[in-house]
Amino acid sequence: MDNILISACLMGDPVRYDGAAKPVANAHLARWRTNGRLIPFCPEIAGGFAVPRLPAEIEPDAAAHDVLQGQARIFDNEGNDVTGGFLAGAQKALTTAQNAGCRHAILMDGSPSCGTGFIYAGRFDGARKPGMGITAALLTSHGISVWSEASIDTLAAHLATR
Repeated sequence: MDNILISACLMGDPVRYDGAAKPVANAHLARWRTNGRLIPFCPEIAGGFAVPRLPAEIEPDAAAHDVLQGQARIFDNEGNDVTGGFLAGAQKALTTAQNAGCRHAILMDGSPSCGTGFIYAGRFDGARKPGMGITAALLTSHGISVWSEASIDTLAAHLATR
């Protein structure tokens, strides 16, 4: 059985930018945790960021692949370029997933690191746009499927058919 990389905040670790966690109560997660299949990881902590930290977003009109290719940046809400830490954390997430035999990842949607279906639009006004965070995009480009916290049951059904 494959291990599953999971955003540490979803496991109850207070690692989000605001110092909070986003724990998810789900029977599949509980079972996978008991079976030792979950690999909690926070790419932002791994990238050297503190808790709490300023919110950050991928710049407007850019996507994760742009950041990964060096064509766009990530800024915090005070205008500081924090791209380097996000890239370092994404690379460490990929290495961790590969070393642990993870073929899937459950990531916190909305994050500039972990977003799977949406991220914030880069203007710090609460607007969202479709897209992935850079960790999710990097994992996907290396054959690791990413799932949001809202799609755990879908992942469980997928794994049941394998």
